[in-house]
Amino acid sequence: MAKEKQMSPEEIEAQWYKTVYQGDSMPQLTVRAVLMGSVLGAFMSLSNLYVGLKTGWGLGVAITSCILSFAIYKVLTTAFPKLFKTEMSILENNCMQSTASSAGYSTGGTMVSAIAAYLILTGHHIPGVVLGLWTFFLASLGVFLAVPLKRQMINVEQLRFPSGIAAAETLKSLHAKGKEAVQKARSLGYGGLLGVLITWFRDIGKPFSIPASLHFPGSLHGQALAKWTISFDMSAILIAAGAIMGWKSAWSMLLGAFANYYVLAPKMMDAGAIDASKLGYRAIMAWSTWAGASCMVAAGLLNFAFQWETVARSFSRVKAALKKKKGAKTEVSAMDRIEVPASWFAIGTILSSLGCILILYFAFHTSIWMGIVAVLMTFFLGLVACRATGETDTTPIGAMGKITQLAFGALAPSNIVTNLMTAGVTAGAAGSSADLLTDLKSGYLLGANPRKQFIAQYLGIFAGTLVVVPAFYILVPDAATLGTDRWPAPAAQVWAAVAKLLASGLHALHPAARAGLLWGLVVGAVLTTLEKLFPKYSKFIPSATGIGLAFVIPFFNSLSMFIGALIALVLEKKWPKYADKYVITFSSGIIAGESLMGIVVALAQVKGWI
Repeated sequence: MAKEKQMSPEEIEAQWYKTVYQGDSMPQLTVRAVLMGSVLGAFMSLSNLYVGLKTGWGLGVAITSCILSFAIYKVLTTAFPKLFKTEMSILENNCMQSTASSAGYSTGGTMVSAIAAYLILTGHHIPGVVLGLWTFFLASLGVFLAVPLKRQMINVEQLRFPSGIAAAETLKSLHAKGKEAVQKARSLGYGGLLGVLITWFRDIGKPFSIPASLHFPGSLHGQALAKWTISFDMSAILIAAGAIMGWKSAWSMLLGAFANYYVLAPKMMDAGAIDASKLGYRAIMAWSTWAGASCMVAAGLLNFAFQWETVARSFSRVKAALKKKKGAKTEVSAMDRIEVPASWFAIGTILSSLGCILILYFAFHTSIWMGIVAVLMTFFLGLVACRATGETDTTPIGAMGKITQLAFGALAPSNIVTNLMTAGVTAGAAGSSADLLTDLKSGYLLGANPRKQFIAQYLGIFAGTLVVVPAFYILVPDAATLGTDRWPAPAAQVWAAVAKLLASGLHALHPAARAGLLWGLVVGAVLTTLEKLFPKYSKFIPSATGIGLAFVIPFFNSLSMFIGALIALVLEKKWPKYADKYVITFSSGIIAGESLMGIVVALAQVKGWI
């Protein structure tokens, strides 16, 4: 890795193409891979819709879809050898993963946040055709906006995207042969079994149960530590993600969590920015979201600016692609032959942006110029969300949406619907971009053709839209069903509350929240600049993205990721050979096992079996 950092971007890409790329030597984008991905993704979009309405969170489906696809095809080739003559190649499974991820995750992001909040605020549903087009254009915009970010974040900067690494390791273990492959496969299986057992005993509780969280003794500022979210979450997913994530991001997040929950939040409660009578995660987020989001925005945009040469090169490709005359012969490099063409990015971004802007104008009565501003903000805030995903495996969709809501609180202070739906553009597109980059990270490690992966991801949007939109109407027939025990819809409640708050303009924010915005920008800018000025000491400088993210997630999430990274660090120091072989595969198994079991539990709850 240190060697790669001294290379030019062109040299890094050339080395990968020479030593890793195998996209021309085996099947990848096939009909069966896309069909399987569409079916699995459609199925998982339902579970994600359910989980989102229940908890406000979405589950990544990449690893789950890899395992299910591999297992299903194993069964089919055994049971019907004449119809299913061969198993999928590792790159076909990777392509299937991209389709399933898009169908299962990218299309439903705003359904449980901005769309559900719209229903809460207006009391009526968006017409079905409008919602279908809205979902499709948002997911499309996110997919296209990820194109210029891929070569910078994945090829050059080598951001980790832990779930992408986990999916790649899962596929390698499933497809590999030989003694070491068997050992890694067993490690993956043991991790998966652990993830399944933890979920079973925690969520189903038979024959015995374990608690959802462990509360630490003691209090802070007269309140139990659990009310400050200072506890230990009995889930292994984030511990496993922390083991893959890396040490710097993890300790930065824990530092940010201590600063927020132990130091600043109690002071903000005294200042009245946090409602002491409703103390908990949501009450604390009413203040800390603004500080954390602004810190991440400052860090993300400064990192973007510091990479201006690569950015300029990306946009020069777009310009050249648009100017290229029909029939003109141009020299195409090996990487340009397999990367997504700049012309696809330009045309796709223009068309999907136009679709979003027109729907904002005709369906939600948002002026054209405000729609343009929303799309432009989406590009920059999506960039921030993608960087956070690359460093920490957590996509701060809600936090980026709040920044858009804040901007439109100033631009259109009396228009609640405009405030909400423009933020929905940011959230939907940012989630889709981060999801595609996670899949492309898997493909990068496996030597896949990124252009074919992109096509698979885009095709998944159609399957996801066709399933998730009607499912939303069925599960949520009217506004009265939201905010109930069946569908608490916590994310939607927060989005609606922020839209109401900012209806009176920025002055409606508590002064402490406005101060948090300012200081978040300062901290994000200072830490990012220090990393740039003193690269030799960067490992001692906290990650601004990690600090900011800790302000928008519960303390116990940051703690879990820190524990995972600490375990991995100790293993790497004490037993480097075994750590290199097993840490990622075992962690990937935990993520896969708990994700799969989580889907089973979610479906069982829908059916009323538990």
